[in-house]
Amino acid sequence: MVRNLNHDTFLVIRYVKRRLTVMIDIDGKHEWRDCIDVPGVRLPRGYYFGTSSVTGDLSDNHDIISLKLYQLTVERTPEEEKRDREVFLPVVDNLKLPGLEAPLEPMSGLALFLIVFFSLVALVFAIVIGIIVYNKWQEQSRKHFY
Repeated sequence: MVRNLNHDTFLVIRYVKRRLTVMIDIDGKHEWRDCIDVPGVRLPRGYYFGTSSVTGDLSDNHDIISLKLYQLTVERTPEEEKRDREVFLPVVDNLKLPGLEAPLEPMSGLALFLIVFFSLVALVFAIVIGIIVYNKWQEQSRKHFY
């Protein structure tokens, strides 16, 4: 949507009271459209803001012309201030990350019984097949001596 346009495109990233909002202006009309709005974002303090225009595709080229950064002054209660200082890793409330699934439920008694039963049947079947193959091999080896 932002390729080969005759005007600049703009992006606004706002983080206020644990809410991350991203808005875009790709039409050049100074009308902002919502891109994402994520509540419950907890970011740690004391880090730096960085940008990159690298897309990973050699045929694409983006230029970051300017950045304007503002620190918003928002009144906070002492409880909110303490809670924000305790954040050490970036976290989003109610967001499931890949690889962090809930623990599996234990198997029911019937499922466990069926697994054990069919495992034993397969083991007995393998032993019977092994005995038959061994007997055939013994019988073939005796015939070679005659």
